[in-house]
Amino acid sequence: MSQPQQKPVIGVSVGDVNGIGMELIIKTFSDTRLLEMCTPLIFGSNKLVNFYRKQSPETNFSYQTTKEFSRIAHKQVNLFNCWEEDISIVPGQLTDVGGTYAVKSLTMAVEALRDKKIQGLVTAPLHKKNTQSATFNFTGHTPYLKDAFKVNDVLMLMVSDNFRVGLVTEHVPVKDIARYITREAILSKLNILRDSLVRDFGIDKPRIAVLGLNPHAGDEGLIGKEEEEIIKPAIKDAKHQMLVFGPYSADAFFARGYHNRFDAVLAMYHDQGLIPFKSLASGEGVNFTAGLPMVRTSPDHGTAFDIAGKNKADNTSFIASIYTCLDIIRNRQEYDENRQNPLKKMGAVVLANAADEKIDESGRTTRRDLTF
Repeated sequence: MSQPQQKPVIGVSVGDVNGIGMELIIKTFSDTRLLEMCTPLIFGSNKLVNFYRKQSPETNFSYQTTKEFSRIAHKQVNLFNCWEEDISIVPGQLTDVGGTYAVKSLTMAVEALRDKKIQGLVTAPLHKKNTQSATFNFTGHTPYLKDAFKVNDVLMLMVSDNFRVGLVTEHVPVKDIARYITREAILSKLNILRDSLVRDFGIDKPRIAVLGLNPHAGDEGLIGKEEEEIIKPAIKDAKHQMLVFGPYSADAFFARGYHNRFDAVLAMYHDQGLIPFKSLASGEGVNFTAGLPMVRTSPDHGTAFDIAGKNKADNTSFIASIYTCLDIIRNRQEYDENRQNPLKKMGAVVLANAADEKIDESGRTTRRDLTF
């Protein structure tokens, strides 16, 4: 009989110390029911936590401090004290201090993730302007994590229940987007997306839609050549390994609800994917970095300096990030166990097939039509 598994330890980076990150963390883990599912480990400082705890006096937030991973308490919120010094905390202000300690929290959390001291990481928002330095020359979490784990490529994947949108390009100026749209880049992102849908989300044969770059997906070359010369050939190549369709005109695709017919959508650039995602995800979106050996999620919003320190932050997306992180950890464990034990996998397939059948009026059993 297998032993019950220990609850996963989920690391949490605090983000910009002048943003809403610490408020989100306090509000989220004030609900002690989360402790039944995971053990939180916050990478910050006592003084930072206590500063924001005073801003949310109605929350019942308690924690224990540790500097050793072997002393994590599995029935409490834990704080890994990353610094002892007094720092200037000015909610709502973009300062060098805010960026410096956001990076300190993140890099220590990622080191713990790399060393498997924690099983997953949820990152609170940081600001790209005050985190840039000679030692942290990245445009955000995603490229930093790619570098930290030394992987060839990663995918920024926005998730909300069964709605998933991945990006070929991330934080790239609009005037430069087209030169980053290559057949190789699209194929790389599609492969990561397909593998993630299978292992991280438990979808055996995922269906993926690809958006065009230009209005009306280029109108057969009348409005740009990228669809005909780059995107369609990449899709044709990918069809040998996966169920992939497109390119679709982005406006009509979301307006007509076509995203509901696919397991994921691959958008060409940031706003093309994130505007419809954030509009339709209703504040519950999660940013997941697909392609890493470990699991990292974050809320789908920024530092919100305009409401920082005012006890107004909505932690819905942050809670969703915790749940998504836990779901993906569990899905990966099940996938890896099934690969090691094919008989267990066969049993799961039989049950899935039985659930996916229906009986027609003549009494015959037929498969549901899943074609598009």
